[in-house]
Amino acid sequence: MTGGLGDRVKKLNDRGVGISSLALALATVAGSSSASALADGQSGALPAAAAVASVYDTLHVQPIWFRNGANAAAIAQLTAILQRAPFDGMPQGPQLAAQVQTAAAQASSGQPQDVANAERVLSSAWVQYVQAIKRPTTGMIYAYPVLQPQGGQVEQILLTAAAAPSLTAYLTSNSDVNTIYKQLRDTAWSQAQATGNLTPDPRLLANLDRVRSLPAKGRFLLVDSGSSMLTLYQDGQRIDSMKIITGTDELPTPLIASYMYYITYNPYWHAPDHLVRKTIAPNMLHLGATYLKSHGYHVIEDWSETPTVIDPIKVDWKGAAAGKVHLKIQQDPGPLNSMGILKFPFANPQDIYLHDTPDHEKFKLANRNLSNGCVRVEDAKRLGTWLLGHEPVSPGGTPELRVQLPRPTPIYLTYITAQVQDGKLSYLPDLYGWDRAAPQFASN
Repeated sequence: MTGGLGDRVKKLNDRGVGISSLALALATVAGSSSASALADGQSGALPAAAAVASVYDTLHVQPIWFRNGANAAAIAQLTAILQRAPFDGMPQGPQLAAQVQTAAAQASSGQPQDVANAERVLSSAWVQYVQAIKRPTTGMIYAYPVLQPQGGQVEQILLTAAAAPSLTAYLTSNSDVNTIYKQLRDTAWSQAQATGNLTPDPRLLANLDRVRSLPAKGRFLLVDSGSSMLTLYQDGQRIDSMKIITGTDELPTPLIASYMYYITYNPYWHAPDHLVRKTIAPNMLHLGATYLKSHGYHVIEDWSETPTVIDPIKVDWKGAAAGKVHLKIQQDPGPLNSMGILKFPFANPQDIYLHDTPDHEKFKLANRNLSNGCVRVEDAKRLGTWLLGHEPVSPGGTPELRVQLPRPTPIYLTYITAQVQDGKLSYLPDLYGWDRAAPQFASN
């Protein structure tokens, strides 16, 4: 066997488990090769019951549910969570709840074998539930793997549960997922109990899948193309919000989880191909090179930071207007620049970013799904102030000046059509159609 218990716990901590020193007292490692497999996360590939048994046998986990007798409150809470689990997208939840109740009843005999069996049945049910709610969001692009839901390995789940100072509080915090998720699911569950219709709306499950990746704590930006709103969060609480312009149904804003590391002052604007074809090329043919100069447009060879500029006289503008020639056109910073004065980039393969805009009239519209996928923000200076901790002031007039943020800030682009108003669940129009079929930007 390679490495001791400390090495294994360090590995689990590195995955975001946060096992306390109490967990060390609750688990001792047997000297077998299976312990190494567990530490490497291989138990997640086993069926839940077998994986749970392997963790108990290998790490000698102390009882979670029947330590110093049955934890009746936690067992009742687990049962209730599983009965509600179809509203988490886990249809087998009620069946597992029945198994939990049967096993707990048998354990009341006090026979060691019945208690040991019930301990593992309950843990197996809990592991299956946690893994269900920690699935990655279907179709979401995770720019960094750490932004995927963490803590879904069997040994992580069991050791964290065993180390929890309060098992009931642990069950609550995990099943709540995050404040948005909890509000949507719990409202739907309450309405279902009131009406007796315990079949969850597929639109609810689609929304919960899209919001399950949001963090429960910490500081992050939420870009919602369902409502075309940007919200700033701190530890699950809304700090501020503003209107945004997001993608159309033909060019939707993708689902993305990433980090923002810097902002860009005096950004260039790169014209999308369809605008070159529909607007820039026809105007060039009609007005001549004066049009390009007055708007600060340059035809460039590539999208590098120091591209070669191409003489517009040498360009086939008729071909560009017809869509037969594809040009790269860059606009200088200035009052006409479509990016405004600030750009908020973040890593993603779709080249999506947030930016300022000189046109604020569109923020007055109710339907603001008007962009080509990128996100225009209503108040770039206010957003910059939140990110920087002070008012954003350009350090100079040079184009594309980058200023690092005090700390990396997570940003989540999602699509929420479910909303709670006056204690009732309702749905916005499904412009993107993602309530019916998940997007295909990424494969999980």
